Amino acid sequence: MENSLHAHMTEAAAEAARIARGVTPGQLCGPTPCGTWDTRTLVNHWVLYTSHGLEHRALRKQLPEELTERDFTAEPDWAGAYAAQLERAVAAWADPAVWEGEVDLGFAAMPAPEIASLVIKETAVHGWDVATATGQEFRCSPGLGELILKVVDEHAEIYRQYEGFAEPVALAAPASASAFERALALSGRDPQWAPPRSAATR
Repeated sequence: MENSLHAHMTEAAAEAARIARGVTPGQLCGPTPCGTWDTRTLVNHWVLYTSHGLEHRALRKQLPEELTERDFTAEPDWAGAYAAQLERAVAAWADPAVWEGEVDLGFAAMPAPEIASLVIKETAVHGWDVATATGQEFRCSPGLGELILKVVDEHAEIYRQYEGFAEPVALAAPASASAFERALALSGRDPQWAPPRSAATR
């Protein structure tokens, strides 16, 4: 299980790094599929939890306040720094011992594989959010899509309780939808969402 999850983690991280490099400064104020969040707010959340958060979970450390308050997008080459941090985080999870036991989140403890699955979901789903907000395509293998659908299905109601997900969206063609598209819809996202043309191309 750990080997397959680590492979999915590696795939999602590589795609996240690629998407980040495609974001232009002029797009950071643009709209996103995440309600009232603009792209800057979304990117800062994405960078914090899917790279720094992922590494800290592996090391069994809490995120310092300095990181939670940082505007990563204000830094020179934030996308390059994000890619490097993703590599460190994925490397930290390459140790088989990291997958044993639980991870203390500060308010609860969860098995390490479950935490890894949730962060992989965050990496991919918010990766899609950023890609869609900036006129890019998020590439997801069928295997990763199936994992994301499984995680979303298991945790959707809890996310909705804390307003992390909106209500499910009805798919226009459910029979032909991929597992990842079904996961997006179940999380309250419209897979057909697109920003205003000017916002995606600035």
